[in-house]
Amino acid sequence: MSDTILARCEAKGLRMTEQRRTIAAVLQESDDHPDVEELYARASQRDSAISLATVYRTVKLFEEAGILDKLEFGDGRARYEDAEREHHDHLIDIHSGEVIEFMDPEIEKLQEKIAEKLGFRLMGHKLELYGVPLKRDRG
Repeated sequence: MSDTILARCEAKGLRMTEQRRTIAAVLQESDDHPDVEELYARASQRDSAISLATVYRTVKLFEEAGILDKLEFGDGRARYEDAEREHHDHLIDIHSGEVIEFMDPEIEKLQEKIAEKLGFRLMGHKLELYGVPLKRDRG
């Protein structure tokens, strides 16, 4: 990914208000998978005039333009990440909701092998694993 979310929005011809620019910057700086409420909290720290409705509308616009990917991990919260991040899979802690990104070459090869065995050329995939930590802090 060589360009920013803002640059891709502009390249797609989206009208970029200052509030949309702020939301794009917050998304660009996120290294997690924020939901709209989290994005709103972060964006409103920068611009107190941003409303929750503006964040909802902006996220929907960015998603429809292919700039963001919507992720749903079964907890009732839609989360978002840059659609052009490098490929990765997700491991979700079902107790805490923590989302861990990972990439495993063996899993990638196995998926290709399975698709080929079934007579397909793999065009893409999404892998989500759900689990609980083997060891819990007993602090």
